[in-house]
Amino acid sequence: MARQRQRHLKVGEAVVAAGVVGCVCLGTSGCAGGDAVAGDARGGDPVQVLHRAADRLVDAGSSKARTSMEMATGGTRVTIRGEGVYDFRKRLGRLKVMLPQDPAGDTAQRPITELLAPGALFMKNRGAGVPPDKWVRVDTGTLSDGNLVTGGATDPFAAAEVLRGTRTATYVGRTELAGTEVRHYRGTADLTDAAQHASAGNKGPLGAAAKGFATAEVPFDAYLDDAGRIRKLRHRFSFVNGREKSPVDVASTTLLYDFGVPARVRLPAAGDIYAGKIAEE
Repeated sequence: MARQRQRHLKVGEAVVAAGVVGCVCLGTSGCAGGDAVAGDARGGDPVQVLHRAADRLVDAGSSKARTSMEMATGGTRVTIRGEGVYDFRKRLGRLKVMLPQDPAGDTAQRPITELLAPGALFMKNRGAGVPPDKWVRVDTGTLSDGNLVTGGATDPFAAAEVLRGTRTATYVGRTELAGTEVRHYRGTADLTDAAQHASAGNKGPLGAAAKGFATAEVPFDAYLDDAGRIRKLRHRFSFVNGREKSPVDVASTTLLYDFGVPARVRLPAAGDIYAGKIAEE
């Protein structure tokens, strides 16, 4: 049953197999692995700054978040967007994920509400035979992508903790993002290293992603404010589609803003979680 649920909820594979229909319904440092170059004067060594970026989010407490996930394979491209809030101290988030239009041009489907928690993803308006008042629960530690892709939106804290595996990074320069001065870094993280240094809730999912993706190396662009908080983070993932055995390129972007806003997230009661079979779409 668990294997069936995991297969039906793999959004990344569903997107590639079905096109747009049902895509979510469902300078481097001196540390090991890097070449030494000078960091920027204010931020310090790029690799060390990025290793600490997730901790700076915990210090901030919470924020609003916008997400964008672009998937491309065989000439087909799909973009899924989300918006919500995240509590970095409790590792809880709530996103409204907007599905794209289907190929016939019909009105976009109802958004899916997603609740993000350590080791778990809850989805409402899942479709596929799930009653509209019920939630679907997914154990993110069992997903081959560690829920970096499956939900159609990368968990903001998991995205930040990928940077704990930064091996090489360069400081690109200062720029402005939504009226805020930020420092732009570009580099590569290793998911195996990230899993080893991640918080308890993300060790399993990131470890699964390190094994499940086509490569454990993740190129990224990160934009940090002067407090070291992530304002924008763009990862480029690559995994092999289980049905077609073809590589799928995924660009996941997370925007964080309005730090300190209330981010109250209430997880579903046991009776509100769907336990039946999920239809294949």
